[in-house]
Amino acid sequence: MSETRPTEAENDVITEAAAQWCMRLHEPDCTLQERDAFAVWLNTDPRHAVEYEAMLDIWDVSEHLSRPAPAEARVIALPAPRRTTWQRFAVAAAVTLLAVPVAAYSGWQLGWIPDAHERFTADTRAKTVTLPDGSQVELNLGTQLTFSNYKDERRVTLGKGEAFFKVSHDVSHPFLVQAAEGQVRVTGTQFNVWMYEDQVRVTLLEGSVLVTSNKHLSGDGLRLEPGMQARYKAGDYAAQISQTSTGMPDLAWRNGKLVLDNLSLADALPLINRYLDSPLSVADSATGKLRIGGVFNTREIDHLVTSLPKVLPVYLSRTTDGRPVLNARTSL
Repeated sequence: MSETRPTEAENDVITEAAAQWCMRLHEPDCTLQERDAFAVWLNTDPRHAVEYEAMLDIWDVSEHLSRPAPAEARVIALPAPRRTTWQRFAVAAAVTLLAVPVAAYSGWQLGWIPDAHERFTADTRAKTVTLPDGSQVELNLGTQLTFSNYKDERRVTLGKGEAFFKVSHDVSHPFLVQAAEGQVRVTGTQFNVWMYEDQVRVTLLEGSVLVTSNKHLSGDGLRLEPGMQARYKAGDYAAQISQTSTGMPDLAWRNGKLVLDNLSLADALPLINRYLDSPLSVADSATGKLRIGGVFNTREIDHLVTSLPKVLPVYLSRTTDGRPVLNARTSL
């Protein structure tokens, strides 16, 4: 018995429903009853989940779209729209563009709509992917990123994790990596971006990049040369620049290693927690000042956690919700 393929009309209905759910669920007044109804819809057909994921991609991309300026003859003073208003428009427009190639071409020409958009993930195994522009990206464990190709720029959004970029050179088509609230701008080079929660580190191996801690600030940012590293976190006015080795330890993950070079526990935990399902914390500042060093397998970081009490004067306890905490042992 042959399998019945969905008709184009059925696919259009699913696409439109996914767009409506995406917009509604992002509204602050969305009710629990509506969320329950969405869960029922999502589980009714496997195609629903696939199409909804596609709409979430469009929603994420729309956050970075340029707002079109009104015609000069009709410029009037209006309050700036909420981000969700623009995203609602982008999602609704995307549904229309799927069916109207001419409109999609116009959106591309104006720089509003990408002609390529892909999502890449590396969960329990690192991987190397080739982007549509020919750039290569190595993804560390637990990494998520998306790529969008616009007429005037190539844009990557690092959702979480760590990635090493070998960017295809194109001066007229700059390559942007957005991580937390900041941005890295290049034309062609090799560099590493590490992100944990709102902390970001950019390490340059070859070429040059411009780093800004807040992509909404004016100016091009701070320029890195090979062997330099920029660090920032959400809310920083500017990134902190330092000299670093382009080999170990920042790029050791490419060989499946985590290198801790005599770091305080406070500085080491963000590097360790990247590989843990349940993040580790310290009980107090005294515990955070203890130092740790060594080379560890990124696939066996759980073993590092359990062995810490054997190499440091600490013991493990648990919070009420089961998260592990390191406590310094008091001397007798």
